[in-house]
Amino acid sequence: MAWSTTDIPCQRGRVALVTGGSAGIGLATARALAARGARTVLACRDVDRGRAAAAGLAGPADVVRLDLGSLESVRRAAAEVRDRYGRLDVLVNNAGVMFPPRPYTEDGFETHFGVNHLGHFALTVLLLDAMRQVPGSRIVTVTSLAHRIAPGGFDAAGARSGDGRRSVAAYGRSKLANLMFSRELQRRLADEGAETVSLAAHPGLSATALWHGDAPAPLRPVGRAALRFLARPPGRAAEPVLRAATDHRVPGGAHLAPGRLVETRGAPAPARSSRVSRDARAQLDLWELSEELTGVRYGQRTTSPRAARRHG
Repeated sequence: MAWSTTDIPCQRGRVALVTGGSAGIGLATARALAARGARTVLACRDVDRGRAAAAGLAGPADVVRLDLGSLESVRRAAAEVRDRYGRLDVLVNNAGVMFPPRPYTEDGFETHFGVNHLGHFALTVLLLDAMRQVPGSRIVTVTSLAHRIAPGGFDAAGARSGDGRRSVAAYGRSKLANLMFSRELQRRLADEGAETVSLAAHPGLSATALWHGDAPAPLRPVGRAALRFLARPPGRAAEPVLRAATDHRVPGGAHLAPGRLVETRGAPAPARSSRVSRDARAQLDLWELSEELTGVRYGQRTTSPRAARRHG
């Protein structure tokens, strides 16, 4: 029988953080988790918008300020989450940009790559001490069909060069990085025997604010047509993410997507992925580059004394 949101088990007692949780797929994800009893944490750049979204959720919800385009903001947000909650059961790396107004992040990275990948890479690694000993904890990184158009081959120069504001390729590369990161993270978690698993999911096409960026003029009518005929509302588009976050029959390393019509319709099912996304050497190279660019390294101690006492 096909999976649906009615299959989400009770989430009472679990803490779930969703980046970009104030709108679109992020809000739909947070809403479904809250409805099943989770304490949700909306990590948003706009705190007022986050609070308005949190007020409409069924269960307890908090807001943490997070600007993924600023590594300083990422570090502050991770420290706040570790100190406030001590543990985290679900992390959904959902926030993203497409055709952003600015070419570079605060730290000088091409915006798609800096926000969509490097910000989430740093946040995830900084939160691992709050997750790796929590039974059943899950990290879900949201990727995209667009990862298939990206050739791979990441390097430090490319991360800081090129105006990708109107580049479909730049967006696709950032989503390829998301998928490769998710897989290398799973390999590392499994090797250390952590309780946490890492998965990826993509929503197909969804009519969310992500499409409201400054797209190249030739793509605008194509985008409108695709949204009109193929896009799903955020509540449906969030289903692969929700299954990855809550269905413990889905193993670490899985990649979920809508199961029909070229992964744009249907219940969540295993997704197809590009050859380069499955290249273990390329995954490791991207990981090492990400550590170099962010200064955040796997295995470094991040747990605050307060959080350590809670675990003890």
